[in-house]
Amino acid sequence: MKTFNIYCDESCHLENDQQQVMILGALCCPAELSRSIAKGIKAVKVKHNLSPTFEIKWTKVSPGKLDFYMDLLDFFFQEKHLHFRALIVPDKTKLCHDAFKHDHDTWYYKMYFELLKVLLNPQDRFRVYLDIKDSRSGDKVAKLHEVLSNNNYDFERQIVGKIQNVHSHEIEQVQLADLLIGCVLAANKNNNESFSKRALVEKMRDVLECCLTQSTPLWQRKVNLFRWSSREVKNGE
Repeated sequence: MKTFNIYCDESCHLENDQQQVMILGALCCPAELSRSIAKGIKAVKVKHNLSPTFEIKWTKVSPGKLDFYMDLLDFFFQEKHLHFRALIVPDKTKLCHDAFKHDHDTWYYKMYFELLKVLLNPQDRFRVYLDIKDSRSGDKVAKLHEVLSNNNYDFERQIVGKIQNVHSHEIEQVQLADLLIGCVLAANKNNNESFSKRALVEKMRDVLECCLTQSTPLWQRKVNLFRWSSREVKNGE
């Protein structure tokens, strides 16, 4: 029995942000190695003359920091204890929440359930950390914990010990998840990204030998992708 930490982040999750693609991502590592992995990420920052408190973000990718972000991808791929899973929503503008009697916020946490449920081995223990969405997310996070536990018949909550909101600037692994999410997002968008971002996407594609736009087999653990599709509602049915 081992304990794992799962660090989660998202991109383009707002209902009316004029973005089609949404990505949820989860970076997983053994809890006992969490501190050493965080130190390793900070060491990459220091190597590139950045402060250990510099926040890694996909939106900060630029030509001047391209080598830094390339090294972060290398760190991820070389660290055998790090695993990443992403859920891809190809076009959230086609969603019909009313037809399924829920709102966008509820659907958002349903997607987190889809992201996380296959990561939870009942023989192990897990702690889940979500980048804080808003000041009202506490009840939804509690409901997510309940649903994940019930899905595993874990009524004593032994498998998922806790799910809590965190601030990304305080957690190195959440920041690394943001970078990996950004690569998957860019691969699934039709519009042109900057040269620096395209270079990171191509690096990830080359290492994995996949397009980053399709679901991967569940046994593919280093980077596991799930392309989610909704049931279309036609003629008001």
